[in-house]
Amino acid sequence: MVAGRGRVSKQPCVETDHGRCADTPLAIPLAGWWVILRRAWAEADRDNISVAAAGVAFLGLLALFPAMVAGTALYGLIADPASIGPQIEPLATLLPPAGRDILFSQLASLTAQKPASLGFGLLFSLIVALWSAGGGIRALMRSLNMAYGEEERRSFVRFAGTALVLTLGTMLTLAVMLVTVVALPAVLNFVGLDRLVEGVVRLSRWPLLATALILALSIIYRHGPCRRRAKWRWVSPGAVAATLLWLTGSAGFSLYISNFADYNATYGSLGAGMALLMWLYLGAYSVLLGAELDAAAERHTLRDTTVPPDMPIGQRGAAVADQKNIPVSYRS
Repeated sequence: MVAGRGRVSKQPCVETDHGRCADTPLAIPLAGWWVILRRAWAEADRDNISVAAAGVAFLGLLALFPAMVAGTALYGLIADPASIGPQIEPLATLLPPAGRDILFSQLASLTAQKPASLGFGLLFSLIVALWSAGGGIRALMRSLNMAYGEEERRSFVRFAGTALVLTLGTMLTLAVMLVTVVALPAVLNFVGLDRLVEGVVRLSRWPLLATALILALSIIYRHGPCRRRAKWRWVSPGAVAATLLWLTGSAGFSLYISNFADYNATYGSLGAGMALLMWLYLGAYSVLLGAELDAAAERHTLRDTTVPPDMPIGQRGAAVADQKNIPVSYRS
């Protein structure tokens, strides 16, 4: 029922045991989350996110090496480029062993170049890295439209501008992650804390890294798709789920590669590259599955999940906020 111009009163609640009248994801009971999880999985299969994730992973792989060139060039302006390998080794543990081999091999090749060569390539490599990484972000934005049931309606300028901002934000997140993993131990060594306190602080960098990734994914989920923006609390479940899936998937994949699979025997000289591509695919799939979870949660509640002012169903500017019918097959 409309209550004033542009605003609505609370929608009538139905199926309160399933959280259909929840204002926040935390207000949805377990029975409601079971419905949401089943819907998210079914929608992910219907949207064929495995194919979309493959495209995002491929474009992400194209962006990886130009970004490494740019990062090495920037690092070379403030420190010895040869020291970058040991500095990023803790963060590289997230990669499969074969992927780490490619990373450090490429870094060794880059740091062997003359400093002048690195400086000369800085501007060009930054442009290439932004363009390549932007391709991965643009593919991700289109895939998010699919997950949220939207069509791309933004102008080319607005779409490209959003992609550029998200690309820069992604690079900033990676920089923060590097600083968290690399700079914190250096600061601890300089300060000289008690060994127990130092151990606790060192362990805390990994939750900080996960927090940075959750924040980055929340921003992408909120601004990537072509729709009226969701409230922050309605993009958080997918961001947390995607982060946990990617981190645990990375650990499991590294264990699998180290002990069971031999990509070199299957793919020959391409084995390391295929392992790295598979790791990127796991990440892209986790991100898109998180988007499907957010979309299913928004569709589940009758409340307006978009930014204020609250609007009636059908006028919220987002498909998942306007389409509230849940098929009987998804009910428990």
